[in-house]
Amino acid sequence: MSGHSKWSTIKRAKGANDAKRGQAFTKASKLITIAARDGASPDNNFKLRLAVEAARAINMPKENIERAITRATGADGSKVLEEHVYEGYGPAGVALLIEVVTDNKMRTGSEIRSILDKSGGNLAGPGSVAYNFKAIGAISVNIAGKDPDELFLLAADSGAEDIITESEESTVYCKPEDLVKVKEAIVTAGYDITSAEVIKEATNTIKITDEGQAKSILNLIEKLEDSDDVQKVYANFDISESLLQRNAELIS
Repeated sequence: MSGHSKWSTIKRAKGANDAKRGQAFTKASKLITIAARDGASPDNNFKLRLAVEAARAINMPKENIERAITRATGADGSKVLEEHVYEGYGPAGVALLIEVVTDNKMRTGSEIRSILDKSGGNLAGPGSVAYNFKAIGAISVNIAGKDPDELFLLAADSGAEDIITESEESTVYCKPEDLVKVKEAIVTAGYDITSAEVIKEATNTIKITDEGQAKSILNLIEKLEDSDDVQKVYANFDISESLLQRNAELIS
């Protein structure tokens, strides 16, 4: 698991990031709207089902979810949302994939460029860094009071490729096309799933040992994630657990 994935795990454990900043509803609503374009029923639209489940996990009210689905039809007269992926580099040449949902691509692109420029990075052209990442299914499972070895066997039998356990949470990794099957097997076995999504995992990583560089990279990612339009930021840094922990005050 890359340093970026470990950093994400630390943030979840601290209960920080979007929920702390009051941006969770805004971002979750946009994801629901985008997903609902492929069908307004979560039962028949897996992408929408995942988006709705993520919204419920942060206690988004039912009416907010319904309003986000309605927005997909354009019936409320709101601006059309679009998905875009920006590619760039951060300090130490770390590759960045920045997924956004926006109603104004020029505004969002300008904001991202400004953040990168002020943080020692730069925006790159399409395809410049995407080859450093691959899509993978990731399922976060609450294992408090349960045997992680049992989850490992269950996940392997259902088609999972790897499992990483950190404290009271395990993350099960699988092929994107197996996400539904593996998730349903885990739920059927009685486990509590906190998230299930297709993410981008780094295939080539850059090892960072300098604390100043580590702080600069983590600060940049935090600034990008502070944008309401940014949904996900993926990076290919590899920073040791101890160095990550020493910089955890960034999200405290």
